[in-house]
This record gives sequence, structure tokens and C-alpha cells, in this order.
Amino acid sequence: MIEQLLPKLVITDIDGVWTDAGMYYDQTGNEWKKFSTSDSAGVLFCKHLTIPICIITGEDTNIVQRRAEKLGIEYIFQGIQDKLSVATSICNQLGISLSEVAYIGDDLGDVALLKAVGFSAAPANAPEYISKLVHFTTKKSGGDGAFREFVEEILQRGGVFSSVLAHYQIG
Repeated sequence: MIEQLLPKLVITDIDGVWTDAGMYYDQTGNEWKKFSTSDSAGVLFCKHLTIPICIITGEDTNIVQRRAEKLGIEYIFQGIQDKLSVATSICNQLGISLSEVAYIGDDLGDVALLKAVGFSAAPANAPEYISKLVHFTTKKSGGDGAFREFVEEILQRGGVFSSVLAHYQIG
């Protein structure tokens, strides 16, 4: 079946994937992050196929929490240094294996998880030594729609992208 080619869970890093990896501070100490609204479609596509999404990030900010809540992302873990342990725990909870997971990350804190999952990806602006570890490198940079491109690639490989687009009356 086509659905068996799709992951049972999509996990994503945030900084450097959903953002340009920049950390912006104003003169009063407020932190800012820029998210691309393009990535929201990746979330919608997963939701349409009932594929849960999980954010695992090393940072811990209200900004990321608010973005995840706005998009209705099921799982969010912030301030995580050992992403593989958290992912393994979620898989155990869902009764799936890491081989049934797709993950996109961009840097050193992502290496163990990138190596452990069934389908791994990195954005175009990830360091070359990270890109060499993954199954797929997006053409888009982090903060410029890389997450959406990652999800679209998953759906293309799973043979369901056309049917998802048809749901939105495209194609």
C-alpha cells in the first residue's frame, strides 16, 4: 500500500529549519524569530494524512511554543539536548520504530537522530558534513520553506502528493 511508504511520525528541529538560524534581539532584550508561513502548508499536508508532527529543539522559547500551538502541532519538546532519547520515547508511546520516522535537522545536535530515522533531511544551508549524512537535502534554506519542501518530498516519494493537492482543488 502507498500509505506504508509514508512515515508514521514527522519530527522537525526549529532553528535553522523553520527559521534562518538567526537569533535577533532588540535593545530591551526581547528575542525575535522569523518563520516562513510557507512551512505551514507542510503542517496542513501532514494533518490531511493524519501524520503527527513533533518539534524537538534545543532552544526553549515562548516564540516556538506559540508557533506550534497556532499550527496545532501535537508534540513539542524544547530545551532538549538528547533529541534521540526524546524521539525514541515518543516512538515507544506511539508503538512505532525510528525507521518509521522522518526527521529534518540542520546541525550537530541533530546528528544522532538524523542517523537513526528511516528518512532524514537537511535544509540547503546546513553544513556540508550534515548534508552528507541525510537522505535528502532541500533546495530551500532554513526559514525559507525548507520544512514544506521536506514534507512535499515525503509525499512525492509516498505517491500521495497529487491526491493531497487534489484535496485543495489543485491539479
